[in-house]
Amino acid sequence: MRLPDLEAWAIFASVVEYRSFSGAAEAIGVSKATVSKAVTRLEAHLGQSLFHRTSRRLTLTENGKALAEHAGRILAEANAAEEAALNAASAPTGLVRVAAPMSLGLLAIAPVIADFLVLNPGIEIDLHLSDARVDIVAEGFDIALRIATLPDSSLRSRKLADMRMHVVAAPAYLALRGRPTHPGQLGEHRCFAYTNVTSPWRFVGPDGTEVSVRLNGPLATNSGEAMLPALRRGLGIAMLPEFIVAEDLRAGRIEIILADWAPHTGALHLMTPPGTLRPARVEGLIAFLTDRLKSICVHA
Repeated sequence: MRLPDLEAWAIFASVVEYRSFSGAAEAIGVSKATVSKAVTRLEAHLGQSLFHRTSRRLTLTENGKALAEHAGRILAEANAAEEAALNAASAPTGLVRVAAPMSLGLLAIAPVIADFLVLNPGIEIDLHLSDARVDIVAEGFDIALRIATLPDSSLRSRKLADMRMHVVAAPAYLALRGRPTHPGQLGEHRCFAYTNVTSPWRFVGPDGTEVSVRLNGPLATNSGEAMLPALRRGLGIAMLPEFIVAEDLRAGRIEIILADWAPHTGALHLMTPPGTLRPARVEGLIAFLTDRLKSICVHA
């Protein structure tokens, strides 16, 4: 049996990552000639070109694009296996890159990350906060946390917690414009829009009736927290997760409306790139986040 040329596959993956032979050579500490020979050797074995080469550009062929993900997985799993062996005899070290939604990241995940760093001084965290959807594999994230988004079929995911939603407004708004008692009445009100979600608001009534409502209002934003000042000043109605509105609800600055109608409940998912082998530092953070976030999203 002929064994695969794992070195050539790993070097190919590095060239894809660094987008040049010289960049890959510098990153992995070998000569550019070594990188070129490894890629040529792999192309000869496969009987197909992996790159289009010109004096100015290096781009993947269609065959190269199809094999790049496989090569990346081979390199990642080899690195993970090596790190797992090394970490078995010592405390985990190294960098973990995490992507998370902005509001959840600021209010819930950042404090958990701080606690994790106290317990694991050898680990570094690159925490990227954005409500825009990120490509975990292409952007090199080890972990991504997403709310109410179905995971990509190629990614590994686990559900951490249900995300309870509330429809809320300030007492001043309700005193001026009245309190809706049915979701259908929201069309007569000023409702804030979350721009990263294009779907209508969905509700389930006490008898199981489902209602969808499309709304208009004076404020659209991609941040739930950005709605709070306008909510507190009585400018409209919003549907927000409990972790954002809990403090304002306790203080009486806003209140829940349509309590008999349950808004669509999403979920918080923890997602990782394909593959089962991960460094100990990543596995440790996954376990820590899973334990700490499994109930934070459903309790005020």
